[in-house]
Amino acid sequence: MRILTAHNHYQQHGGEDAVFDNETALLEAAGHEVHRYEVHNDAIASASDKVRAFLTTPYSTSARKQFEQALNASDPDVVHVHNYFPLITPAVFYACSARGIPVVHTLHNFRMMCANGFLLRDGNICEKCVSGSPFWAVAHRCYRDSYAGSLAVARMISAQRRWDTWGQHVTRFIALTQFERAKFFEAGIPDDKICIKPNFVPDPGVHDLIAPEKRSGALYVGRLSHEKGLRTLIEAWREMSVPLRIAGDGPLIDELRSSAPDNVTILGRLPSEQVHAEMARAALLVMPSNWYEGFPVTLVEALACGLPIAASRIGSLQELVVDGENGCTFEPGNVDGLVQSIRGVLAKPEALVAMSRTARSLYEANYTAVKNLDTLLAIYSEACASVTPAIKDLHRSEAAHEGWTRQAAHPSG
Repeated sequence: MRILTAHNHYQQHGGEDAVFDNETALLEAAGHEVHRYEVHNDAIASASDKVRAFLTTPYSTSARKQFEQALNASDPDVVHVHNYFPLITPAVFYACSARGIPVVHTLHNFRMMCANGFLLRDGNICEKCVSGSPFWAVAHRCYRDSYAGSLAVARMISAQRRWDTWGQHVTRFIALTQFERAKFFEAGIPDDKICIKPNFVPDPGVHDLIAPEKRSGALYVGRLSHEKGLRTLIEAWREMSVPLRIAGDGPLIDELRSSAPDNVTILGRLPSEQVHAEMARAALLVMPSNWYEGFPVTLVEALACGLPIAASRIGSLQELVVDGENGCTFEPGNVDGLVQSIRGVLAKPEALVAMSRTARSLYEANYTAVKNLDTLLAIYSEACASVTPAIKDLHRSEAAHEGWTRQAAHPSG
């Protein structure tokens, strides 16, 4: 197949960027002709860049023209969009629709219904904008604590709802879990357009370096920020005797270094090889998140390394981690519950060894590169089969967008 993959990179490399890189490399290795269309948020540098991004976030005519050039050059059978925010904009979906090219969009976060993409406000789950007005985000300054930034994203969400972008101009969506699929359906995406494909990682090849019964201690890997439940984790570890190693970086790193008890080691950000080495030595990975995690790459890496997981009982995590099978769960934000859960599982070494083997088996059955490639190509084939060359309601949609562009400098909300 000829595939055009599109992605708007963030300024700090994260999980979505890793998934884009992994999937694109996977398709290339399988012999498909893959063309990459990539932009980077580093391009938003000056004040004028920020104003331009604010005005064009809902739909950028110039971004569409640039993307059409990529379509001309690649002549793809299918387009796969990972992240379009904020520079690529939803205009790319209209460019594909106008040419009858099937387009698949991976839903890495909740931004099509939530300004900050997390369904989280002031450290708590918030779903006011899922089926309600996206302009609640402005009142609460949900995007980076900024009125202007929140307004820009709210306008984007509102515009796509009015134009029915998701119903009319995207062929298939990829949700990462059943939980996410239900949330996106609640937000208005047609259920028959949502496929499920989890993330994957190439096999790190370290699962058998150290026998499960010889592993020790706990490990956290990820961004060091409030929504990840780091404060709960640190408070819980004041009552634990086993060591905890924390790998990652983020806004809480200085706080953690100053407040962590002696049995906690802050490692900072590590390259993948060192993360996998840490996973091969640890007895348990802890994921104390307070928000609806999508499908963390860290979780897949843990399964690949045969590492059981202790996770918050929230969102997709409660679908991916099953008590007594591949780990244990606890209520998010509950220090006592976290302590009891982890003490309970560490007190049963034989059960922990069984969980380690189950974790690896789950990876081999569901999250390998081969399995992911099969699922991804099946979604592409389904998308291609559902698209005809006919262009429906194109002129009406274009007129609406031209009107929006002319009025962008004076949004009415």
